[in-house]
Amino acid sequence: MTDLSDLIRLCPPPHTQPEPIDWDRVEAELGMRLPEDYKLLASAYGPGRFGDYIGIHHPHGVTPYSSLTGPMPARVRAYLQDDYDHGSYPVPHDPRHLFTIGATDNGEYLFWITDPEDSPDTWRVAVNEARGPQWFTFDGTLTAFLTSVLGGTIHVPQFPDGLLDRPVEFTPAIPLPYEIQEPPTRGSVDTESIRDWARSNGFQVPPRGRLPREIREAWEEAHPA
Repeated sequence: MTDLSDLIRLCPPPHTQPEPIDWDRVEAELGMRLPEDYKLLASAYGPGRFGDYIGIHHPHGVTPYSSLTGPMPARVRAYLQDDYDHGSYPVPHDPRHLFTIGATDNGEYLFWITDPEDSPDTWRVAVNEARGPQWFTFDGTLTAFLTSVLGGTIHVPQFPDGLLDRPVEFTPAIPLPYEIQEPPTRGSVDTESIRDWARSNGFQVPPRGRLPREIREAWEEAHPA
């Protein structure tokens, strides 16, 4: 509870009590137990962003992409697994043990390192680089990570230098006035197949590394699920 008390002093939660969370249902849907610090954090704050930059996935996320039980953890893991299997991009942790728990405004992802799987209160936190190979690992809980980042006791290299220039606040998420349509899902695709298709269609394709976004998007447009 110490970590949450420190975070609350640093960055108070909303005055309005968030909607209660059925943790038994959430854990059953995910098929795993969750860290106790996260349950306290999510129950105290509700869905939203810390420091106007760090969004934490929540069981009541206002879009599928910010929901703890939404598609993003599996989708991001599939991309990381592809990189991991092909050695095309450095992934310092086994993607099978990476669960997406949040994202930043710049496109970095926050992960739980779910190893060992049966000891969620010992899970550490990892952050990847949005457009590069750098990773950062924090040896502590998600709540301790937020407290350390927002309190200025650690600096995550991927985060902007001016993150703490303004007062630290929590911004509750506001439901959108329209419904987001979930795009159709597709199975994993061999990146070499995408490279061959791109070359035959006149794209300049790097021989190694992550496929440029425009090539992947062009392939997906030409091969609807």
